[in-house]
Amino acid sequence: MLQRKTQTAAFWRNQFEVTQDDLDFIHELVLDASSPLTTEQLSQRLIEEYQRRETSRMESELSKGKIYQPDKAYAVGQTLVFPTMDFAVAEITATRPGENPEHGDFSVIEVQFADNGSKREFAASLKTPHRLNQANGQSIVEKGALLTAQEIYRLYRDEIDESVLYALEEGERHTEFVQVGEYWLLSDMLADVHVGHLNIAEALIEMQSRPLTSQEILKEIDLGSHISQPMRTISINHALSGDDRFDKVGNGGNHLWYLKRLEPKEALEIPALLRPHSPRYNRALLSVELLQLEWELDDEWGESGVGSDVPSIVPSTSFTLIYPHRHYGTLPLGSRTRSFFPAGSEGRSMVTVIDGRWGKRFSAWVVHGGRYVSGLKEWMEEHSLPVGAQVTLERTQNPGEVVIDYRPRRMKREWSRFASADGNRFGITFEMNKVQITCEYDDYLIVSTEETKQLDALSQRAEKAGVSVDELVEQIVPELTKLSPQGTAHAKTVYSAVNMLWRCPPGPVFYALISNRRFRDAGGGFFALEV
Repeated sequence: MLQRKTQTAAFWRNQFEVTQDDLDFIHELVLDASSPLTTEQLSQRLIEEYQRRETSRMESELSKGKIYQPDKAYAVGQTLVFPTMDFAVAEITATRPGENPEHGDFSVIEVQFADNGSKREFAASLKTPHRLNQANGQSIVEKGALLTAQEIYRLYRDEIDESVLYALEEGERHTEFVQVGEYWLLSDMLADVHVGHLNIAEALIEMQSRPLTSQEILKEIDLGSHISQPMRTISINHALSGDDRFDKVGNGGNHLWYLKRLEPKEALEIPALLRPHSPRYNRALLSVELLQLEWELDDEWGESGVGSDVPSIVPSTSFTLIYPHRHYGTLPLGSRTRSFFPAGSEGRSMVTVIDGRWGKRFSAWVVHGGRYVSGLKEWMEEHSLPVGAQVTLERTQNPGEVVIDYRPRRMKREWSRFASADGNRFGITFEMNKVQITCEYDDYLIVSTEETKQLDALSQRAEKAGVSVDELVEQIVPELTKLSPQGTAHAKTVYSAVNMLWRCPPGPVFYALISNRRFRDAGGGFFALEV
């Protein structure tokens, strides 16, 4: 059977490109559909259309004459179709006997092609086997053994979707199509949502001081009774998503709209010190002891917690604050905390957090791409939580609410490592000072500073200079060892100190410790300077 182009990987991976005819087809498809269509649905229907066109063309071309097959006899004046030559049509202009002893008696026909007038010769009445003798009109257009549109889409989904999305989003006719969520519709199908409507939506949200659903907003906006309720919802969602004032903070398909200017800065843009650096390192060289420390830290960008999230049936969990999260008032979304908040891979979700000490309720934003929850700075300040504080989360009956608390203890002044930006050189220095602490904390992680702005500036300089984790560790360890009578620094302390300047999970920090010949493993997670 003749190989169809639509059955080949070469066509879909290298040749397929959405044409104007394809866009006409998609336009009519969306117009006639009873509901908006997804990219997957559009792609599969377009594959089906390509298969239909191919079959139709083959049948049309085959009707113009007999299919050329070497074992058949032909006469002058007959019209032949050559499927292997893209269904070229030719008329037989002459015949003569063949002259090849290997094939016995056969004929040679001369044909003239209709498209360019060129002439060629082909064998006829051939008795020896030939691959073209296997074909016939029925097998060429036969569909039974072909891949279906669904099977083709599964095989070449990325390439097909890429071409379709480019044409709909950036092609010459992109203004005709509108994507709302995962669905596509025609722009002239949308209701007219003007700036006045959007101003009303802004005022409604501000008066309510909470996110509103599309339906709540539509109660106060008249988009016309002739427009169906589903289309009104799609239209308002599309208009709100295109206006920089509004932010979708709902989960999944649940559209909740809020005002960006009412959200904390950390919810809208990931701070520099929360953007992770994950340099390559030889993880196999980390000892069991260091891997255990990594698991205890449960860094949201670390490797030890991947795939082992705390199940949703567990009522509570706890974690320790590191400097970047304390600095910006955020909570990490690590393996122990992720299931307590709405899931997602991008965008933001709004949740209600309840202070377990005082019962105060406030809003927080789950920043899925940054793997943190923002909006906790005021709570941390009110309770004077230090870096290293042990924080607890507890589930409620409402999936959109979570109780946050800490483990209290009698106020006491404790020693803490105080960091300062070194004004004379590119670096960070540490000394010991006492701070008041009213909660349980991890003594290895506690670091403090009164020079947050200076450290931020130092962090920016380190980033701009391309400083590596190895350089930071080599600079920080001597500073930490001088604070200890034993002349040692714990691996968790080094990790905590590095993260005052450079957001990095424990693995690369620990590897920088064990791979530097200046440092000696003193056991128990401690490292000393090599004498």
